[in-house]
Amino acid sequence: MKRLSTLMVWMFTALVALPGQTGTLTGIVTDRDNGDPLISATVKATDKGAITDFDGKYTLKLPPGAYTIEYTYVGYASVEREVTVKAGETLEIDIQLALESTLLKTATVTSGKYEKALGEVTVSLEVIKPQLVESINTTSVTQVLDKVPGVNMVGGQANIRGGSGYSYGAGSRVLLLVNDVPILQADAGYPQWVDVPVENVSQIEVVKGAASALYGSSALNGIINIRTDYAKQKPEFKAALFYTNYFSPKDKTKKWWDGQPFETGGSFSYKRKFGKFDLIMSGYALRDMSFNERDYDQYQRLTLGARYRVTDRLSLGFYSGFNSGQGTNFFFWKNAKEGAYRGDPRTWSTGDRFRYNIDPYVTYFDRSGNRHKLLGRFYSVDNSVSNDQSNASELWYSEYQFQRQMAGIDLVVTAGTVVSGNYIKAELYGDTTYSTLNLAGYMQLDKKMFDKLNLSAGFRYERNALTNPGITYFNGADSITIAPSDDVESKPVFRFGANLEVTDYTFLRASWGQGYRYPTLAEKYIVTTFGGVPISPNPELQSETGWSAELGIKQGFRVFDFDGFLDIAAFWSEYQDMMEFNFVNLFPTGFQSQNVGNTIIKGMEVTIAGQGNLFGLPTSLLTGYTYIDPKFAEFDTTPPPVGETPTDAQKNAINSSSDENILKYRSKHSFKFDMQSEWKKVSIGVGVLYNSYMEAIDAIFEALIVPGLKEYRLNNQGGNKVVNLRVAYNFDENRKVSLLFNNLLNEEYSVRPGLLEPPFHMTMRLDYKF
Repeated sequence: MKRLSTLMVWMFTALVALPGQTGTLTGIVTDRDNGDPLISATVKATDKGAITDFDGKYTLKLPPGAYTIEYTYVGYASVEREVTVKAGETLEIDIQLALESTLLKTATVTSGKYEKALGEVTVSLEVIKPQLVESINTTSVTQVLDKVPGVNMVGGQANIRGGSGYSYGAGSRVLLLVNDVPILQADAGYPQWVDVPVENVSQIEVVKGAASALYGSSALNGIINIRTDYAKQKPEFKAALFYTNYFSPKDKTKKWWDGQPFETGGSFSYKRKFGKFDLIMSGYALRDMSFNERDYDQYQRLTLGARYRVTDRLSLGFYSGFNSGQGTNFFFWKNAKEGAYRGDPRTWSTGDRFRYNIDPYVTYFDRSGNRHKLLGRFYSVDNSVSNDQSNASELWYSEYQFQRQMAGIDLVVTAGTVVSGNYIKAELYGDTTYSTLNLAGYMQLDKKMFDKLNLSAGFRYERNALTNPGITYFNGADSITIAPSDDVESKPVFRFGANLEVTDYTFLRASWGQGYRYPTLAEKYIVTTFGGVPISPNPELQSETGWSAELGIKQGFRVFDFDGFLDIAAFWSEYQDMMEFNFVNLFPTGFQSQNVGNTIIKGMEVTIAGQGNLFGLPTSLLTGYTYIDPKFAEFDTTPPPVGETPTDAQKNAINSSSDENILKYRSKHSFKFDMQSEWKKVSIGVGVLYNSYMEAIDAIFEALIVPGLKEYRLNNQGGNKVVNLRVAYNFDENRKVSLLFNNLLNEEYSVRPGLLEPPFHMTMRLDYKF
C-alpha cells in the first residue's frame, strides 16, 4: 500500500511537471539584404517544425536536448544552427537568410499555390523577372511572353505548345491570373493584356500543360500568372518615359504616311511601408498613333493596393486596377499590296472602354501554423464598340484556401472552394442578360520523400451553370429564336506529378494532368458579322476536355561564375471535342463555334537559361527551341458525295487551307533567344524570334474573305524571323537611358493572317528611381 501511494505521488508530480519539461526556441527570420521578414519560412528540428508568421517570427517547442536547427525559405540559402534546449528555458535566435544565386532555387508558387523551388516543380514552368520586362520597354505583357520558349502569341491570344490556335477573341485555353486570381473577360474568356500592370511586376510564371485540377476551366492549355510587387522595408519610387518612332517598311509601296507614326507613354510605381500598413501605387499612360492607317489607341491605367497586418497572424488588404481608353482598329488589311497597312472598310471598329477590378483578401495563420486565405475579385467591363458589338459584363470571384505545411514530415496539404459568377449583357449576344455560376472544390497534396523525391497529386470537382433567358435575332430577313435554357454540367479532373533530384543539379520530372473547359458565352451565343459574313450562335456546343503528359529533365550547370540550367522536355496532349470557330456556309450561318472532334499534339522542347558573369561580364540568357506535331484525330480529304453531309473528318479537311493533317494557326517550329550583357555602365541585349510557316488557316480566309491573302501566303513561306537590339547606359544606380531597335532588319511578316506586324521601329526610354 505504501509503495502504491509512493507511485501515485510520483506520477502526479511528473504530470504536474510535464509542461515545464520542454524548452522554447523563438526568433525572427529576415532577408539579409533588405531586412524584410520572410513569411512562411520553415524552421525544422528533426521531426518537429514551425512556420514563420507575417513578422517573420517563429516559435518551436522542443524537449530538452541538443539539436541541429535548419532554417529554410524557397529561393534562399538555408542556414543551420546548433542549439541546446533546456527545460523551461526560452532561447531566442534571429536568422538572416541570403538569396540563392542558382536559378534552380528560384521561388515559384503557381504549380502548387505555395512557394517551391523551380528545380523541384513537377511541371514545365518558366519564370520571367522584372528586369527583362523593363529592359525591352514592355507596353503589354504579350511582348515579354513572346520571349518564353513554347509560348506563341497569335492575335492577342496565348498558345502554349500548340494547345491553342486562334479563336477570334472568344475562348482561351490559357488562364491569365493576376496575383493567383483569374482575370479573363467574362463573356469571351479573353485576356485583356493591357489591364496587367507591367510597371509593377515582381515575377511572371508560365505553366505549360493542363492545370485545371488547381485552377479550373480555361487552364486546359496552361497558366500565365502575373505577380505584382509589394512594399519592402525601403520606400521605392520608379518612373519611366518612352517614345517610339516607326520607320518606312521595306516595300515602299506599302507606306501610306507622310509624317512618321509614333507611340509615346510613361509609367510610375510607388511602394512604401508605414508601420504595419503597406501602400502600393502604379500608373501607366500610352498614346499609339499606329503604323496602320487610322488605327490608334490611347489609355490610362491606375493600380492601387494596400495591406494591413492586424496582428502577427492576421493581415488584410486589397488590390485594384482601373483602365479607361479609346481606339480604332481593323481586323484585316485592305489588300496585300499597297493596302497592307490599311484596313478593309468592312472590318473597322471604334470603341471606348472602362474596366476595373477590386480584389480584397484576408490571410490568417492559426496557432497550429495552418494558413487560411480568402481571395476575392470583382471585375467590371464596359466596352462601347461600333458595329453593334458593344458588351458589358460583371465577374465576381471568391475563394477560400486552406493550407497546412507539415514541416516535420515534408507534406503540404492545399484545399479550397471557389464560387464565381458572371452577369453579361451585350448587343453581341442578342442584347439580353445572361448569368453563369461556377462552383468548385479542390485539393492537392505535395510530399517530399528522402529529401530527393517530390510527389504531387491534385483533384478538382467543378460545376458550371449558364442561364440563357432566350433570344430572337435576325439573320438577313429571317427571324430566329433560341428558347430559354438552364445548362448545368459537372466534371472531376485529376493530376499527378513527380520530380526526382538525381544529383544536386539534376532533376527528372514526369506529370500527367487532365484539362477541362466550359464554353464561353461568346462561343455559344454570339450574334454578329465578320467581314460581311455572319457569325451565328451554337447553343448545342459542348465543353472540351483533355489531358497532357510530360517527361523532362532539368540539368543545372555552372561555367566559371555563370549559373544556369538546360531543360529538355517531351510532351503529349490530347483533347476531346475541341471547340473552334468554323465556316459553315456563306448564308445564313456563316461562322459558328463547333466541336471539331479529337486532336493530338506531340512535341519536344529545349530551354537554356542562365545568369551570372560570362567572360567577366554580368550576363543573363533565355533561349529555347520548340517542335510540335498538332493533328486532328480524324482528317479526310476525300470529297463528300453530292447531296450528302460531310463527316467530321471531311469537315476538318474542308475548313483547312492545307491538305495536310495539321491543326490551324500553329507553327511547327519556333526558336527564341534573348541575351543581355553589361560592361561598366553600358548594357547590350539581343533578341531573336523565329516561327516557322503557319501551314493551315481557315480555308475561307484565303478563298473569299481576306483580299490577297492566298497569294501573300504562297509568296511568304519562310516563316517569321525577327531580330531586336537594345542598348542602355546607366548614369548611376537611379538613372538610365535606353535605345531599343525592334525588327532591326525591317522584315515584313505576319503572325495572324491578314495583319502585318510593325516595320523597323526605334524606342528611346528614360528610367528614374529613388
